[in-house]
Amino acid sequence: MIRIGSVVWGVRDVARAVAFWTAALHYRPREAPSDDWSVLVPEHGEGVQLALKLVTSEAQTHRRHHLDLYADDQGAEVERLLGLGAQRVDWRYEPGADYVVLADPDGNRFCVVQK
Repeated sequence: MIRIGSVVWGVRDVARAVAFWTAALHYRPREAPSDDWSVLVPEHGEGVQLALKLVTSEAQTHRRHHLDLYADDQGAEVERLLGLGAQRVDWRYEPGADYVVLADPDGNRFCVVQK
């Protein structure tokens, strides 16, 4: 099974983005934000997480947002998505990375995360 786990939103100022998006969506930080990362969740009930990630790029010229798809069986889901037309993305993974970066048929990137 695969599902949207997080929408990852690239921002230039994490603290400012936390203040804005928590008020706008009635969300709260899942844990204490760091200077470069925060995950927001609904104040009540369930919903998709909004992960705020510090970026240095300008929104007008660079990709700054993507989906994290949570998979029970990452390998099987990656193969299934490749069969549907996704493509592998050349990516430098840090040691122990729990995600695989793919692109949809239009070139939009997303991650498949082992959960």
